[in-house]
Amino acid sequence: TSYFTFALVLQKVISFTYFTILARNLIPADLGKYYFAISFTTIFAIFIDLGMASVLMREIAKRKEQARELLGTIMFLKLPLALLSILLAVAVVNILHYGSLTKHLVYLSLICVTLDSFTITFWAVSRGFHNLTFESIASILFQIIVLSFGLTAIKLNLGLTWIITALVMASTFNFLFSASLARFKWKIKLTPLLKPKLLKSIVIITLPFAIFGIFQKLYMYLDTVFLSILAGDKYVGLYQISFKIIFALQFLPMAFMASLYPAFASYWKDNRKQLVVSFERAVNYLVFVSLPISIGVIAIADKVILLFKPEYAEAILPLRIIMGSLLFIFINFPVGALLNACDRQSLNTRNMGIALFVSVIMNLILIIKYQAVGAAITVVSTNALMLILGLSCVPLILKYRPKKIIIPFLKALLAALVMGGAVLFLKLKLNIFIVVFIGAIIYGAILLLTKAIRSEDVASILKSFLKPRKV
Repeated sequence: TSYFTFALVLQKVISFTYFTILARNLIPADLGKYYFAISFTTIFAIFIDLGMASVLMREIAKRKEQARELLGTIMFLKLPLALLSILLAVAVVNILHYGSLTKHLVYLSLICVTLDSFTITFWAVSRGFHNLTFESIASILFQIIVLSFGLTAIKLNLGLTWIITALVMASTFNFLFSASLARFKWKIKLTPLLKPKLLKSIVIITLPFAIFGIFQKLYMYLDTVFLSILAGDKYVGLYQISFKIIFALQFLPMAFMASLYPAFASYWKDNRKQLVVSFERAVNYLVFVSLPISIGVIAIADKVILLFKPEYAEAILPLRIIMGSLLFIFINFPVGALLNACDRQSLNTRNMGIALFVSVIMNLILIIKYQAVGAAITVVSTNALMLILGLSCVPLILKYRPKKIIIPFLKALLAALVMGGAVLFLKLKLNIFIVVFIGAIIYGAILLLTKAIRSEDVASILKSFLKPRKV
């Protein structure tokens, strides 16, 4: 977990650095074409895996001696699904009458997402054998390859086709590396295998994972496709500035929940009282982290956009709006983890389905009128809806104490608002990095003064990073 968490953080840093360079060197319309191709093909890639990687990882972990049969059966299912998904994506992009450049980008991106889907399957084998080290290394190397070849294409002014080819090269490396490990380290043949009884079992187990995965991917990427169709590539580019920032920040709750999720599952079985305490603290900590980031970025959104180029000035308002969803996104992580850990995953799927339906309706209405701003409003609204739906399910599992969440939230909100006011005032007078540092000091000081977080809490967090002494 430590390797993977560190790799995740480093991967996000490299990825966002590359995105910033990309945005600075492309006009909004070209950036829009690039991310439309990725979003469009990612939607079709859903139907290649359908949650089978999660099932493969879980089943290999339980019965390692059947790893060959499990992987072979999964490969038997995935190969025809991959072919059908590719053909469907090609047909749809041609029906929509996109230009030749956009089509070429889509075709190259299809290679990436197809290879990535099989790579995820091979990494699931390694995870089933309780190994994350190689995947951690590969995730960083993937971003380094993208960064290296992408920067070369930008420097030589080779155009969008070669920029997206950098992704193809990285995906090819990841595919070959993960496949080699499955074949030579774990000694498993990669060829398809037909075992009717096992095939039927995997299809039944996969179904709930597949439904949730389809809902989740459609929810994440349909807005970009709608923007391209209804508003044009320019607005896709403007929207991606906001989307990438909010997406990059999600490594914080993801890393936190990686360790907390198994604890939830354990407490659900053996210690319900501790489950309540852990859930309340998880929500509190993520409130403390998300509120200052959200309000801080809203306050300095104009400075943040300057990291890119003047042509992205229209992205300031969408960024300010979409940052309002950060609190909802962060708290949705422990709520969703709680439902999954306590055997209520069907409720998560239902909630995601409702949010997807509302998202589609809102995007179709708001994008036509407000373009990227409309998509940003939809993100905030549907994430708030997801949180409301999730919190309404929590009492079915445990009797948490709302006071233990509401009071720290109000204290954190006060601290964040004071910090935001100070940042708005100081950003006109001081260097922005100095302003951010001062804002963080103000926020932390108010949290301590209001006892939203106590000095012993800080000491406990610091202590958790220290290696315990042997007695």
